Amino acid sequence: MAGLTAHEFAKKWRASTLNESQGSVPHFEELCHLVGHKTPSEMDPNGSFFTYQRRVLQESEKMGFADVWLRGNFGWEYKSKGRDLDVAYKQLLQYRDNLANPPLLIVCDFDNIEVHTNFTGTVSQMYRVTLDHLADSELAVDGTALNGIQVIRACFDDYESLKPGQTTEALTQEAADRFGKLSESLRINWGNSDEQVAKFLTRLIFCMFASDVGLLPKGIISTMIRASRNAPGPTPELSNRLASLFDVMRTGGLYGSDSILHFNGGLFNDAETLNLDGETMGELLRADELDWSDIEPSVFGTLFERILNPDKRSQLGAHYTSRTDIEQIVEPTLMWPLRSEWEEIEAEVDSLLGGKGAGEADNPARISAHALISGFLERLASTSVLDPACGSGNFLYVSLALLKELERRVIAFAAERQIFNVDYTAHPRQLFGIEKDPYAHRIASIVVWIGYLQWKRRNGRRFDDETPILQPLENIHQIDAIVDQSDPDHPAEPDWPDADVIVGNPPFIGSQFLRRELDKDGPYVDPLFAVWDGRVRHDADICCYWFEKARAMVETGRAKRAGLLATQGIRGWANRDTLRRIKESGDIFFAESDRPWKLDGATVRVSMIAFDDGSETRRVLDRQDVEEINTDLTTGLDLTRAKSLKDNLRTCFQGPVIVGPFDVDASTAEYWLQQPNPHRHPNSEVVLPVLNAADLTGRPRGRFIVDFQRMPVEEAALYETPFEHVRAHVKPLRDQNRSAQRRLRWWLHGAAGTALRKALVGRDRKLVTPRVAKYRLFTWVASDTVVTDAVVVFARDDDYFFGVLHSRPHELWARATGTQLRDVESGFRYTPTTTFETFPFPQPSEAQRSAIGEAARVLDEERENWLNPPPDPDTGDIMTGVDLKKRTLTNLYNARPSWLQFAHERSDAAVLDAYGWPSDITDEQILERLLDLNFEREPA
Repeated sequence: MAGLTAHEFAKKWRASTLNESQGSVPHFEELCHLVGHKTPSEMDPNGSFFTYQRRVLQESEKMGFADVWLRGNFGWEYKSKGRDLDVAYKQLLQYRDNLANPPLLIVCDFDNIEVHTNFTGTVSQMYRVTLDHLADSELAVDGTALNGIQVIRACFDDYESLKPGQTTEALTQEAADRFGKLSESLRINWGNSDEQVAKFLTRLIFCMFASDVGLLPKGIISTMIRASRNAPGPTPELSNRLASLFDVMRTGGLYGSDSILHFNGGLFNDAETLNLDGETMGELLRADELDWSDIEPSVFGTLFERILNPDKRSQLGAHYTSRTDIEQIVEPTLMWPLRSEWEEIEAEVDSLLGGKGAGEADNPARISAHALISGFLERLASTSVLDPACGSGNFLYVSLALLKELERRVIAFAAERQIFNVDYTAHPRQLFGIEKDPYAHRIASIVVWIGYLQWKRRNGRRFDDETPILQPLENIHQIDAIVDQSDPDHPAEPDWPDADVIVGNPPFIGSQFLRRELDKDGPYVDPLFAVWDGRVRHDADICCYWFEKARAMVETGRAKRAGLLATQGIRGWANRDTLRRIKESGDIFFAESDRPWKLDGATVRVSMIAFDDGSETRRVLDRQDVEEINTDLTTGLDLTRAKSLKDNLRTCFQGPVIVGPFDVDASTAEYWLQQPNPHRHPNSEVVLPVLNAADLTGRPRGRFIVDFQRMPVEEAALYETPFEHVRAHVKPLRDQNRSAQRRLRWWLHGAAGTALRKALVGRDRKLVTPRVAKYRLFTWVASDTVVTDAVVVFARDDDYFFGVLHSRPHELWARATGTQLRDVESGFRYTPTTTFETFPFPQPSEAQRSAIGEAARVLDEERENWLNPPPDPDTGDIMTGVDLKKRTLTNLYNARPSWLQFAHERSDAAVLDAYGWPSDITDEQILERLLDLNFEREPA
């Protein structure tokens, strides 16, 4: 029999009075014929992937049936005409795990077909197809250019074409941008305080969210705005309406004819609002047009942190830390053992039930299976998570979301095996936090609850089964996480609550900035050092205190696992000592050594590190399974075990720390050098050439610096002109310095480099290298040239030494033991201690030493000739201008011409010969042998 035409189909079903059970199968089969698709019985006679009445688990924990199911495409639920399709949609949300989580969830009452998208990571969207759309091919379905037949056909044959174009992250970004503009208007144009604005907008955003998920009447904020916009200038009308709503949300009750649930949770403990004018209300109206139901909860905390912090306001519309970012560390720390345990239980349950069919409820195997599943769900519900730097709660909400997802998978597995009377019990009460900032502390509870409410909505669960809707999380403590100064005379280590898992993102403050950032409101760093003395080095970054506290919690059994973020500098210098302590009492089982991370809208480089007491057997480094993770977040050869060698001491130094504008340009210096002094000493004794790292890798700037070395102030004053310059330009700044020594000795550099000066006595030149550079370059400078602390200095003047340092073995060692700065292009840090003092030099014969020195001399000479070409032999012209400016060491090594490559190969061959190694030795073999030599040599 020929199928109905679209017009006939619409006419028939418009007139139909069949109920759900009578009409669902004929309606669906006629619809299949209408769009040219096989029916379930035609396509899948066995009912394995396309069938009616697919068995599913209901919220009541009893078996139900989805009316139609096509694996990988949709779940379809029918209701009789006039019935509430939202109820049908909520049923499908409960069913979807047992339906293999299809991309489309479709509900139908014969007059309307509502297609809800269920794609991961995108904003949900609903397409409503009416009988009018099916009858009229020219009538497009709202939200798409397709007509009704095309939308239904896409459900069968091309569901990807219905995928919403906007991702959840893009929607959240747009929301942040809109409220960023609104906050600026409220703060700048109307003079509201930061906290007033943040509190008011938090309430508004939550109301928009609540309206879109069904907790408040749909569009309630937009309705208020439209009713208030005609008033000129600032008007109290909208504020009064909002205050009335907030007041009802505090306790629950009637708002007009609408019944409002009890919300409170601290967010609505008063009814304070702000006035808005027409322009501001227009911005708010545009914000309410967004679908707030799918907004990432992280936007709430991030947005209001930026509103409250003046230093972060420029980032109001910038990238926020997304759930995907956070999951990278939460998944291995929290979920690995849980997923592993569940996989074992799955296998055990299937083994118990294998070959028994459904069986009776009191079958011993089914009783055991039920006990296994119930026990694991209790395990999920009792797993506690602590974020000791929780900010606005983002890591906590992601942790709960991951627990709920696994919980849902467990319950779906049970339903498929007809095991009932198991329920969702993972809850925000499992989450613990520590946050010092009072407003972030309050926001954290809201962020977690919004995430929890979103879970309820997405899974068709009731909102009103817990009151109030928003409950304050007493487990989130407002304290300082690393130093308790409640008794200023006796600072103490704060106590953290016990937890199974510790996760979080401690603040990123480098050791050199601790006093500047933390002593603003009074002494903090000195009490911090006192509390943690002997456990965290004073020259470590601030995040190391969180790592050490978490390590101690794991060691004493108060926590099982921890996963924290740090700048990627955690791999080196003093910070590495913290990781060493972790490996001494446990082990690192997961690490991302260097990955980009968004911090206040800017990209930084971070390391992610998860550790335990050594129980975890799996090791993953940079997404690869490995046998071991070293303290520098490498695997394999552990160069962090290398010791400083006695032979290398008192040779390598970091350049002096200047602290102040002691330097001047060449013309000023030239004038000073001509000026007489009362004691007839020339100013050339204290006015010297100065070089920083950029001068070494680029063209020297020709700067000079005043350097009084260790002179007393009376002696320094006899160099009249340079001294008066320092008194006028350096002293005012040094008078504000926190260091008493630098305030009192204002005419001297911050660190004079006495040991370096002593080591250079009697030498005409010294070898230098940038402390951080893309290429490890070495060059000679005059011994009286001052270098800054961005330069590493070697108190040696022989070509042999130059040749060894510029060789392949030392280059490999320097990169492997140095610390990467930001990204690879930014370069690696060279340190006198961990890089140079650990490096084992060869022990050459005189002939080998001479060969290395000669190769090095030729390399340096050819390189200098390229950098500073001699005059043209025919014209006598000297290269100047743009062409000369391009002649830099960086550009030379970027190009690496053949002559330079040959020069380095000659030098490398001479050095390898001195070590007694073959020319075809691999990089890995070189590092292995250097480490062996290090162990053989006399330690410092």
